[in-house]
Amino acid sequence: MRRRTVVIYLVLLLTITDVFAFGQKEHEGDTIMPAVDYEKRYPYEQIDPALLNRLNAKEAQVILDKGTEWAFTGAYTDTTSEGTYYCRQCDSPLYVSQDKFHSGCGWPSFDDELPDAVDTYPDADGQRTEIVCATCKGHLGHVFYGERFTEKNTRHCVNSISMVFREEPPKAKATFAGGCFWGVEYLFETLDGVYEATSGYTGGTAEHPTYTDVLTHKTGHLEAVEVVYNPLIISYEKLARYFFEIHDPTQVGGQGPDIGNQYLSAVFYRSRHEYDVTLKLIGLLEEKGYAIATQVRPAAIFWPAEEYHQDYYEHKGTLPYCHAYTKRF
Repeated sequence: MRRRTVVIYLVLLLTITDVFAFGQKEHEGDTIMPAVDYEKRYPYEQIDPALLNRLNAKEAQVILDKGTEWAFTGAYTDTTSEGTYYCRQCDSPLYVSQDKFHSGCGWPSFDDELPDAVDTYPDADGQRTEIVCATCKGHLGHVFYGERFTEKNTRHCVNSISMVFREEPPKAKATFAGGCFWGVEYLFETLDGVYEATSGYTGGTAEHPTYTDVLTHKTGHLEAVEVVYNPLIISYEKLARYFFEIHDPTQVGGQGPDIGNQYLSAVFYRSRHEYDVTLKLIGLLEEKGYAIATQVRPAAIFWPAEEYHQDYYEHKGTLPYCHAYTKRF
């Protein structure tokens, strides 16, 4: 009886082993789809030099060559006016006056930056941490922690010459193309935190293109919208998510009834952050089954369209004919 039990046990064990092995072999023969390499599909490019401001010798020595202005000589060391500090080279907003404090160090000091505005890197001296503009990588200064100047326990020590101050709330820019710019502009202007949206042309070769030029399909420009927004109220990611939900990002060759290369879907990124956010959102949509046709391109010069294209639906008193909100995320 014991011998028969042992035999039955061995048969069962061999059977289970064979089934498992068969499953293993079958699985090993399956084609396993690799994760999509979005960075290969959309190679990243640094901001176009054509979008940067020209620097004089002193500015270049600090911003490009990572120099340091003399202590207590900068224009903004002791300023207390309310407003925003922008990157001198690319005009991206970096800091607001509410985060500025007097540290006595001889340079403007901030205990926080605007969201995703500043990148940090180990300094060449091996001891400090360098801070640069996240958009253009222009040198700003250094960041220090643990000095207990403020509750945030952080001090961004910034060269005045790396910045431009304006007495206004922070204004950042984002550019999207989603077919006829009338509808895209109209819908973006409904968002809280958006100051304005401007219809225009970007991504082409000709300078100062007109609507007639773009209609020839020879300039390479897309009808696009430049969105000016407050990054303290609405994030770039929320803008990008909204963009993918107010047009059809799966349509190839146009948008709705508008067909042609000026009506293509595209995101024009200025910084690595905007690029990373866009790729993340495309990945999320494709996981949901959407075949995304949206192009991901580095920002180019934006040319505002003719006045009669601005606020088109507001002046006409109607709603967009091929743009509407559709929840996709």
